[in-house]
Amino acid sequence: QVQLVESGGGLVQAGGSLRLSCAASGRTSSSAYAMGWFRQAPGKEREFVAAINRMGATKYADSVQGRFTISRDVGKYTEYLQMNSLKPEDTDIYYCASAGTLASVAQVWSVGYWGQGTQVTVSS
Repeated sequence: QVQLVESGGGLVQAGGSLRLSCAASGRTSSSAYAMGWFRQAPGKEREFVAAINRMGATKYADSVQGRFTISRDVGKYTEYLQMNSLKPEDTDIYYCASAGTLASVAQVWSVGYWGQGTQVTVSS
């Protein structure tokens, strides 16, 4: 089992920045080799945002490329999502995810573990 705990969500004005964190614990050596972020609005499907593996390889959704940066403290099994130039359409619940590979953590159906989610609200 892997437990994922997010923090850092909140309310920000358009153009502002937020930094999300996600700490993993439990059987992290294999099941949290790769970590990522998804987001979901009420009534919509959960969508991929960004992912990173222990080697530092990253993957981003086109909608956040150039604005969001994912990083990871491997020793602490913690990942971060720095979100800059935020837009009202970035308003969602953001979920931390983990899986065994970068490819797996970038697809909703192959994510192994989920965090509880943290609300991000961007006002116009």
